[in-house]
Amino acid sequence: MRIISGEFKGRRITAPKKLPIRPTTDMAKESLFNIINNQYYFEDVSVLDLFSGSGNISYEFASRGTRNITSVDQDFGCIRFINETAESFGMQIQTIKSDVFKFLEKSKTKATIIFADPPYDFTVEQFSKIPELIFKNDLLDADGLLIVEHSKYTDISSSKNYSHSKSYGANMFSFFTLPSSDEEE
Repeated sequence: MRIISGEFKGRRITAPKKLPIRPTTDMAKESLFNIINNQYYFEDVSVLDLFSGSGNISYEFASRGTRNITSVDQDFGCIRFINETAESFGMQIQTIKSDVFKFLEKSKTKATIIFADPPYDFTVEQFSKIPELIFKNDLLDADGLLIVEHSKYTDISSSKNYSHSKSYGANMFSFFTLPSSDEEE
């Protein structure tokens, strides 16, 4: 995997083979960041990277100037790899070793962009629980964006605050936003 843009553009990151990860492809990641770039200034956002795995998405945000990044994963090897990689690049990434669902139940940390890349073999109910917990616990900023990566064979469009999906090969990103105050009335 490589960093697509920003200060560390072109840098390759090689995760140990023993990590339980499925990194977002470079093509899908580039398309996703083009979408985000049209809506936000990277320097102004806070990011919560759930099921962060290798840290691929966190590095991309850090390379583009985001300073407030929290990566959550339950695998100690993944957390250690993110810490080592971030330190070697001089990136500011806070890591939390936790089951993501337990973290979402207890967290009070709000973010502008929340990215979740759970295992593709999750059930629809497990995928749907991610936006459910985020919105129930008010973890997304009012102008924020929740992005859930999943297989094109998984449909989570009935989840609360679903906006739309974009497909890139076998990868799909579903986007969720809070309704504007006009829509709530």
